[in-house]
Amino acid sequence: MTAIGESAIIEGIHYSSGQPVRITVRDGVIAGLEPFAPANPAALPHVGPGLVDLQINGYFGDDFNTLPFSTELVSKVSRALWQEGVTAYYPTIITNSPEAIEEAVGMIARACDNDSHTNRMVAGIHVEGPFISPEDGARGAHGLEYVRAPEWEMFERWQRAAGGRIKILTLSPEWPESAEFIAKCSASGVTVSIGHTSATPEQIREAVRAGARMSTHLGNGSHLMLPRHPNYIWEQLAEDDLWTCVIADGFHLPEAVLKVVFKTKGRQAMLVSDAVYLSGMPAGEYMTHVGGKVVKTEEGRLHTAHNPKILAGSAQMLLWGIEHVLKNGLADLADAWDMSSVIPGQFMKLPSGAGLAVGAPADLVLFERDGSSVRLLQTYKDGELVYRLEEQTK
Repeated sequence: MTAIGESAIIEGIHYSSGQPVRITVRDGVIAGLEPFAPANPAALPHVGPGLVDLQINGYFGDDFNTLPFSTELVSKVSRALWQEGVTAYYPTIITNSPEAIEEAVGMIARACDNDSHTNRMVAGIHVEGPFISPEDGARGAHGLEYVRAPEWEMFERWQRAAGGRIKILTLSPEWPESAEFIAKCSASGVTVSIGHTSATPEQIREAVRAGARMSTHLGNGSHLMLPRHPNYIWEQLAEDDLWTCVIADGFHLPEAVLKVVFKTKGRQAMLVSDAVYLSGMPAGEYMTHVGGKVVKTEEGRLHTAHNPKILAGSAQMLLWGIEHVLKNGLADLADAWDMSSVIPGQFMKLPSGAGLAVGAPADLVLFERDGSSVRLLQTYKDGELVYRLEEQTK
């Protein structure tokens, strides 16, 4: 491998084919990709497309939902995610007051305007709420006092503050006139995702007809007890036009549920981290602004201090999810990696959705694999080496 400049050669084992490939990078894009015969294939790392996370609330102690925060915080998180193999992500703003949401999305937009690396990393903003179910269970940890019916003028204000960067909106279609609101969002280029819902099957079908295209962390942010059938989980799984996001950290969903989602949705299944700001932090007890005192266990599970049975959010990243899927035989490396990179990129119409292909952005990760374990070695963003194990270069 040559040093990154205007052009470079990267050699590795293709994550999907398992064959040695030589990738030529020029001016930030993949200019060539061809097989070759190395003298020692076992010495080569694996190479795959950079990971795309549709839902990140914060990372390594920095939170997008604790106001006020600075543009520097957004840039810090954007750079820190390189060590997780993430080359594009959607900072996620959860249910809050209208003014707080406007402030948060505006700050992310300013961070993108001020810093080119941040602008290249932030593929869009994900607003999760406040147009969700007010019911306990379905609402999850979102504050009840801020939950409200969809309001188009309010959303337009947020979008203006965000400079048009809001690309995903999670809502529940149980509210009256939700379909009209969804249709307006869809027509404006916003991906509407169903989540934190207690909607009826007909309301879900109506939302899909209006333009809803995704399910947010299906199986979580839901009631503890549901009718056997029908219910909103079955209905979303059955909707052919809904793509499904799942948190595959081993704590949020049983392996059987993940298996059913993968089999049902196929290339419409995607992994998300939904990571809160305690992701990347060591095990221990923390005081949070949502949920109070929480505990992050040595195993990586985050739960409330008063009741270990209640999860306090996701504290793991996409690499962890890929390893969990591999360890439990739920998918092979190619499919697990695609669900975390190429598929969400394609779904959101990002250039990186082309994956390892000539003309695609050189958003690449090099990693070692030992069984189900994945050890990240290097991350490239637009052909630039931005992270190396044990050493951050930028």
